[in-house]
Amino acid sequence: MAPESVKIDKPQNVCCLVVEYLAGGTLKSYLIKNRIKKLPLKVVVRIALDIARGLSYMHSLNIVHRDVKTENMLLDKEGRVKITDFGVSRVEAANLSEMTVRTGTVGYMAPEVFIGIPYDRKCDVYSFGICLWEIYCCSMPFYNITSIEESSPAFYKVCCE
Repeated sequence: MAPESVKIDKPQNVCCLVVEYLAGGTLKSYLIKNRIKKLPLKVVVRIALDIARGLSYMHSLNIVHRDVKTENMLLDKEGRVKITDFGVSRVEAANLSEMTVRTGTVGYMAPEVFIGIPYDRKCDVYSFGICLWEIYCCSMPFYNITSIEESSPAFYKVCCE
């Protein structure tokens, strides 16, 4: 109990965000743990459907995530996958020429985003395809490419031409 001489002020106009606690960690770490034995097809399909439903809902609201990757997906205690980290997300522009900023993670990035031409929500679908590969194989399709190579002209040529 506070002494009578101490006044405790409650902050006014406080904005709080309450989010679900997802105890399962990232999908990326789950895949790394399972990379030797790989996941049963039933689990792969369940995870893929969870992600597809999340993307479908976001896209129905005209939200483009722009950084779809397994590190931005968390598992709950039942193993259901939720898409997270909307830090670079935005509402899809009516004029696609407004969406040309190269944002996201290169290994998951759609070619049109990588080269800086106008893009839309389909860039998330491309990233989802990379995630599907990763979920099924428990590894990245281009796992041996370093971040330095990702920004090189040779990577651009292989990726985008």
